[in-house]
Amino acid sequence: MDNRVKLIGTSALMTNPSRINVLFMASEADPLIKVGGLGDVAGSLPRALTSIGTTTGRRSASLDVRLVIPFHPAIKRDRSSLQKVAEYQVGATGGKIPVSVFSLDLDGLLVYLLDGPPIASETGVYSADLAGDGYKYVFFSQAALSLPKRLDWRLDILHANDWHTAAAVYSLALNRLTDPFYRNTASVLTIHNLPYLGAMTSHALSAFDLPPAENTSLPAWANHMALPLGLLTADSIVAASPGYSREIMTEEFGSGLHSFLRAHASKITGILNGLDTRRWDPATDLELVANFSSGNLSPRSINKGYLQSELELDQDSAFPLLAMVTRMDPQKGVDLAIQAIRLLLHESKQEKHPFQVIFLGTGDPVLEQSARSLEQEYPNLIRARITYNERLSRHIFAGADMLLMPSRYEPCGLSQMIAMRYGCIPIARSTGGLSDTIHDPLDHQNRTGFLFKPAKPEALADAIQRALAVLKGPSDNWQAMQVYAMQQDFSWDRSAQEYYQLYSQLLDSK
Repeated sequence: MDNRVKLIGTSALMTNPSRINVLFMASEADPLIKVGGLGDVAGSLPRALTSIGTTTGRRSASLDVRLVIPFHPAIKRDRSSLQKVAEYQVGATGGKIPVSVFSLDLDGLLVYLLDGPPIASETGVYSADLAGDGYKYVFFSQAALSLPKRLDWRLDILHANDWHTAAAVYSLALNRLTDPFYRNTASVLTIHNLPYLGAMTSHALSAFDLPPAENTSLPAWANHMALPLGLLTADSIVAASPGYSREIMTEEFGSGLHSFLRAHASKITGILNGLDTRRWDPATDLELVANFSSGNLSPRSINKGYLQSELELDQDSAFPLLAMVTRMDPQKGVDLAIQAIRLLLHESKQEKHPFQVIFLGTGDPVLEQSARSLEQEYPNLIRARITYNERLSRHIFAGADMLLMPSRYEPCGLSQMIAMRYGCIPIARSTGGLSDTIHDPLDHQNRTGFLFKPAKPEALADAIQRALAVLKGPSDNWQAMQVYAMQQDFSWDRSAQEYYQLYSQLLDSK
């Protein structure tokens, strides 16, 4: 690490010992820049954490949480509150690389945007050049880890997310014993998607003087990959849901690390991701034709009629309306949904209008074409909108009767939470966070959705039929399910409290 630093525009602040200082690292954060679910997490969880100030054991402290992300070229640079706060260098084999750090206030959350040649040269958050992404994010990890020292801001918790920032956890472990500034810093690494290991980071790790691990419990092939190294050295590993924390220790979901993770089970926990309930609220959502709530469901039918009209489907509130809002990817089970729908429609030829289905999303060209082909086969019943359209997604959540989520694996899932909040009943595979958030009528009195286990179209088709049977039955049964679903607490407040407990325990143990 290079010790030269130039502070610009701010004074260095030593923090109050009654505060727990947390640097929250991520590759993306909404609303600055968002590609996937991690952007939702990084844009919401740090803000929820800043509001916490309770007593845990002997420690009574508030949280000073600061978010750091790369200053991607796509992020707007004309914000009035943007200030340059530091300049320094990060050592690399090819010479020292300059770092510029900008700060802004995002609704009370202090955000650092970190810039440098490896970041500025990449136009997107992620690219097809995996080695280039590896270099960019290892650079970002090293530069972000150096930032608290440059600002003279005591770092209590380094909270990294996925492979993009895992190198910072490994670097902290290598330097913690010899650098007094980081000696008492604890690390947390949250897994949102284990299969993305940072497989092309080996060269980048070497370029930033991060050697392979030796004589560890990791498989030999994982000793120089960002995420496995982060998992090896993190003080605590958090999976994005309790269900996923169990699944990653199995051969099916462990991405080759299941034996290693089982050996480190004592430091693994599951904390369910939350939902920004201010942003997703059918009672106040300005995009909706008619607002509604769990206490007043009747306006919801107006949204259904509007959605059917907008997509040129027959307008009849009695038609069951199914939807899938997703990334077109095999992980999401899009192929299972298409096969299940085709199976049910083939069996229901005698019924003129068994149900309508809407597909919304982009991704795998093969799956996109499969959805289009299904629409061509059933032009009166199916709509395939191959695009990203948040406005339409809101209308779907507010108007469709059911949301299909047949994911082959789902670390947490966000769509099922949004759907339930909008009275759209999820039909999902029982995996990861889906099994943690959806209560099936077979297992729960207060039912909120329908689950199936085998990743087979026949199993999904059976779950759809169960849901249709309830929908076509006494209206009170379906409405009771909608009310239960809408009343579930998916706010970040609950998850933030669990992270606060974890932070406090880690610092107490030190």
